[in-house]
Parts: sequence; C-alpha cells; structure tokens
Amino acid sequence: MTSRHQSAVWPAARLKEARAVIADVARHSDHLIRLACNVLAAHGATEAERKDARVLLVVIDARRPVRAAQRDDQGRAGL
Repeated sequence: MTSRHQSAVWPAARLKEARAVIADVARHSDHLIRLACNVLAAHGATEAERKDARVLLVVIDARRPVRAAQRDDQGRAGL
C-alpha cells in the first residue's frame, strides 16, 4: 500500500468509526461519543453532518457535572 493510498484511507476509516459510534450512542461512553462528535464536526462530509455533530456535542457536554467540565476545559481532568 502506498503512502498516498494510506493517507486517503485513514481519514475515511476514522469518519466511518465516528459515524458508527454516533449511530449507536446508547452503547458508547460519553467520552467516545465526544471524540466522534469532534471528528464529525471537523471533517464531516456535509454541513448538515457537521452541524448535527456539534449539536450532539452540546447535548453530551450538558450531561456532565459542571466541575468535571471545568477541569476538562482547563486540561486538568482527573486531578
């Protein structure tokens, strides 16, 4: 496999994984859902897909306790 081919396959594979996580949010952790939303919000195929990912990210973030969200935002999760 050439590096050009690998560079084209890698993002497509990540998008496919992110879509699979979003399609079955009940079975995945909020952390994994958040990662999938970030991937789709940045690299989704359409504006609608990117917008939907951003909206779901807001919903997931709203479920977190305020103090945990503040620690995450400051890069001090788990301290």
